[in-house]
Amino acid sequence: MRLGVARDMRFIPLIAVLIFVLSLGAVRAVDPPYQAQMERLAETLGSLYFLEPLCRGKDASDWRAEMSQLIELDQPDDDRKQRLAGAFNDGYSAYGRLYRNCTVSASEALARLMAEAQQIAREIHTRYAE
Repeated sequence: MRLGVARDMRFIPLIAVLIFVLSLGAVRAVDPPYQAQMERLAETLGSLYFLEPLCRGKDASDWRAEMSQLIELDQPDDDRKQRLAGAFNDGYSAYGRLYRNCTVSASEALARLMAEAQQIAREIHTRYAE
């Protein structure tokens, strides 16, 4: 029996190496706890970037610059950066498909989105700022 146990022991290092190699494919960066909120904020800012110039003209804020600044301050890895930019673009495109000029509905959406962006930003700041 001893010989069988010794022979089985030779495979332990091989199994350990195999487990390690297989686990490398599963290793991913861990998102911060506020990632979902940041993606929603990015989507909301993208929507504002489309709607505000449509309804307010020259008085519109530059939400794209605001989003760039948020990304720069957050210092996300490339994957998170792409997801945030994608969420921003999705928000822009969603309203771009719906509106060609400012309507009552567009103005109401603009007001709701502005309030939502403020609420999300406040919540992220309150819960996660240093």
